[in-house]
Amino acid sequence: MLESLEPIVSLAKRRGFIFPGSDIYGGLANSWDYGPLGAQMRMNIKTDWWKQIVEQRADMVGLDGAIMMNPKVWEASGHVDTFNDPLVECKKCNKRFRADTMSGDEKCLKGKDHELSEPRTFNLMFQTSLGKTGDDKGMAYLRPETAQAMFVNFKNVLDTTRKRLPFGIAQIGKAFRNEITPGNFIFRTLEFEQMEIEYFLEEENWEESFESWANWMEEWAASVGINTDMLHRLEVPKKELAHYSKRTLDFEFDFPFGTKELWGLAYRTDFDLKNHEKHSGESLVYSDPSDNKRKIVPHVVEPTFGVDRTLLAMLVSAYSEEEVKGEKRVVMKFKPHMAPYQVAVLPLSKKEELSGITQEIFEDLINTYRCEYDDTGSIGKRYRRQDEIGTPYCVTIDFDSLEDKAVTVRDRDTMEQERISIEELKSYFENKFN
Repeated sequence: MLESLEPIVSLAKRRGFIFPGSDIYGGLANSWDYGPLGAQMRMNIKTDWWKQIVEQRADMVGLDGAIMMNPKVWEASGHVDTFNDPLVECKKCNKRFRADTMSGDEKCLKGKDHELSEPRTFNLMFQTSLGKTGDDKGMAYLRPETAQAMFVNFKNVLDTTRKRLPFGIAQIGKAFRNEITPGNFIFRTLEFEQMEIEYFLEEENWEESFESWANWMEEWAASVGINTDMLHRLEVPKKELAHYSKRTLDFEFDFPFGTKELWGLAYRTDFDLKNHEKHSGESLVYSDPSDNKRKIVPHVVEPTFGVDRTLLAMLVSAYSEEEVKGEKRVVMKFKPHMAPYQVAVLPLSKKEELSGITQEIFEDLINTYRCEYDDTGSIGKRYRRQDEIGTPYCVTIDFDSLEDKAVTVRDRDTMEQERISIEELKSYFENKFN
């Protein structure tokens, strides 16, 4: 198990997964940009999740809500009054800390003579303004979660899709939190992307649904390459529950910096719909199709996933160091459908004789798989590079390929090589990936 994030951070920058934000200007604290490989992996995560949650389920629909909403939404949801952390600040250097994570006699890390202030409430929402009006009339917030768009659109979705309970709304989108102490690479950042579900049901069915979603979350973790031996369920104590939750289950992961929350599963009861109904004056009830006189406000089970934390857990799970012929080999053992590239096409030489056949193979494979064309450096160095970016298979075209119409396919994990006919190459990968 990794003892530090440093190998991941170093590899991520070196190979193009994740770069420090605004790097040429000295960066911006806790800001990160996703490079070509990281951007592709984030897309893979979201695509797989959306396919399984929305496209392959009859009881789910998708939504893409706005980042900025009417401020009254956040008053009704309770975020304006309760979405806070206790803040203490060093009176000398102005460094900020979360009071609830410090012991009673703890001092500022910059020196014992740095005195901390008394704790005060710090709201985590980012404020912005809609036009320079000089007053609060144009004030708005960047959303701290994606959930509320699904609640305020409950009636619209119900009217347009005519879904029956139980059913869910899913959404993928950015959220923003003015964290006091962000850090640990992409684990805690000021902006992040969520994949959330609001699953609407009758109150008596919440426990069964809650357990079903908990099991699915663990199954999906394994399917995308998260080491489930490092994944743990934590029942959140009642005194630590969010204001909207009656029960919350945290899925924690063994990161190098400690066991921390990866995903969450909450039973939000009917808190949100009832509050929005009260504050907006709009009816958010559901009519029982078997008894039109029976009107209910559905309860909600909410599975929530962070795209960024999911990627970090996948990077930690996949990272492997091996010794090969006295040298260290770093391998990212991603699941093939999650890897940035699934196949690398490597001509042994840049000579013109190989360019035609290599290009044909590349263009044929890229119609089905995510492929990289790599012709720079020795073949050994290219293999090591593909190992570090997690490409499951390399296809090497050599001068014998001109005669025997075959190529060498190298397996990332075993390093074994097979000679495969070019005609059989697509069916070979079809069997491997399926």
